[in-house]
Amino acid sequence: MVFAMTTDLAPEAVIERARSFFASRVPASAAFVERQSARHIVMRGQGGEEVVIAAVPAEDGSGCKVRGSSLLFCSSLKRFLSTLPSAVPPARVA
Repeated sequence: MVFAMTTDLAPEAVIERARSFFASRVPASAAFVERQSARHIVMRGQGGEEVVIAAVPAEDGSGCKVRGSSLLFCSSLKRFLSTLPSAVPPARVA
């Protein structure tokens, strides 16, 4: 499955957080770096399952767009994305 969101973080910060999250915060389903650049990371986990995350600057300059894909690590990937600050401002209450 593919998941996407927009965050206030820089792409490099998203990739570093992903590396740390999947190596330490998910002990039962840890994934370790296979390939990495400033804007993407490919990790392998249990049974060779792949987790891919990419982060690119948003076209309008408001943070960056993050996309992640995996078949078996969907819940961990959703949990990781939920830890990132959203670029969407909170709704104002009048």
